[in-house]
Amino acid sequence: MKILVTGTAGFIGSHLAQKLIERGDEVVGLDSINDYYDIRVKYGRLERDGIINTLEEGADIAYNELITSTTNANYKFVKLNLEDKANMMKLFEDEKFDAVCNLAAQAGVRYSLINPNAYIDSNIVGFINILEACRHNGVKNLSYASSSSVYGLNEALPFSTEHNVDHPISLYAASKKANELMAHTYSHLYDISTTGLRFFTVYGPWGRPDMALFLFVKAALEGNTIDLFNNGDMLRDFTYIDDIVEGVIRVIDNPAQKDALWNGTEGRVSTSSAPYKVYNIGNNNPVKLMDFITAIENKLGKTIDKNMMPIQAGDVPATYADVTDLVEDLNYKPDTPIQEGVDRFVDWYLEFFKVK
Repeated sequence: MKILVTGTAGFIGSHLAQKLIERGDEVVGLDSINDYYDIRVKYGRLERDGIINTLEEGADIAYNELITSTTNANYKFVKLNLEDKANMMKLFEDEKFDAVCNLAAQAGVRYSLINPNAYIDSNIVGFINILEACRHNGVKNLSYASSSSVYGLNEALPFSTEHNVDHPISLYAASKKANELMAHTYSHLYDISTTGLRFFTVYGPWGRPDMALFLFVKAALEGNTIDLFNNGDMLRDFTYIDDIVEGVIRVIDNPAQKDALWNGTEGRVSTSSAPYKVYNIGNNNPVKLMDFITAIENKLGKTIDKNMMPIQAGDVPATYADVTDLVEDLNYKPDTPIQEGVDRFVDWYLEFFKVK
């Protein structure tokens, strides 16, 4: 297939593009390369996949210009904003994609309290541009990133795609819920197969610098104290990046189908009479934050100083994914132990930042 993957300077998008290329797909990657976090990591991901900035030192990658990978001719990259409708439409017209996986978004729960407009621009305006480009260019296979954050005030565990998600507690979560609603509309009106993926705390090599694992390892190596919110009594369904990517690829290969049993009086929340589906994608095995920290301490051979803090606005105390649908439909089975995943991340961190 020829697949557009947005967010390929990002964590999940970079890993996904790499796996798709390895199996023989033709991939066009897209990213705005914004400075929400350390762009050295973003450029490092791109360079790993052969996307080299050929401009003079200190200059950014040229905007809206396709760059071919130096390591694989089947991979091209374009720096482009999702909200740039005209250039987005032209990209679709020129490249004629078979499938799209939209992972680009303004991420982060806490940042949405500071800069809400960034979430509207990227996650709402950007997503409608993706939907419109699919509609007008015959793309019938769209998968996209949602988030476990949509569960908001829901306290029933494990989180199920059949649960109510109408009470988000951050604008980030609200924007992801909006994406699911927008996708359903386009599935219904234009027969586009759309599958939303509610990601649960993804971690691993090349991870985001604003995520807990990255922050904890950095603090431990520098001898700093870490803040543990909710006094450390957080549960997270930590899921290793390779397990996540395997699930995403299975979704791309199996576009959403119409649910023949669905009706408007008692139909399931996660399916529809339209070709629409929403999945949780997580480890189905929540881990105490303190146990996650212990895995870091085991790898580094040192104790991390901890500062117990109350829970922050927009955070939820526990996430736990019910992935029954994904297991039954696509035989999805995450199997990377926490200690193994943490070890791999630390090894990458030490090498990338040249820590001795």
